[in-house]
Amino acid sequence: MREWVGLLARVVVGGVWIVAGALKLPDPAQSVNAVRAYQLLPGELVQPVGQLLPVLEIVIGLCLVLGLLTRWMAAASAVLFVLFIIGIASAWARGITIDCGCFGGGGYDPDAADKYPWEIARDAALLLASLFLVWKPSTRLALDSLLFRRTPEPQGT
Repeated sequence: MREWVGLLARVVVGGVWIVAGALKLPDPAQSVNAVRAYQLLPGELVQPVGQLLPVLEIVIGLCLVLGLLTRWMAAASAVLFVLFIIGIASAWARGITIDCGCFGGGGYDPDAADKYPWEIARDAALLLASLFLVWKPSTRLALDSLLFRRTPEPQGT
């Protein structure tokens, strides 16, 4: 049963990353503006982070959906979700009203404060699913099980 739950976690979390990255990839300037809107990074880091984030999200998502390097990709996923939760909570605490930019967009949003709790809850649930995969990375229908199959040790003579 645990391996099926892991498969579900892989597909859901990976699917979210793929969609989030794919929606941002066509418009790197918008992704950079979304990162800038949080007012957390030094200016020289905003552009590289904004441009690399969609690619990273897609890579993590594809690896999770395929079950490739599951533990490592789930750990990277968990780190990103922690950072996103901190970013959203920081914007909320500082009274910054911006679209989270999670699925494209970004910038001023007058209704953002009402959305922040739901965005944090969503990211927290995805963080828990990612942590489950770090803890139990062996899942059904994963490339890991084909590529990194453990061979039994030979019996003593």
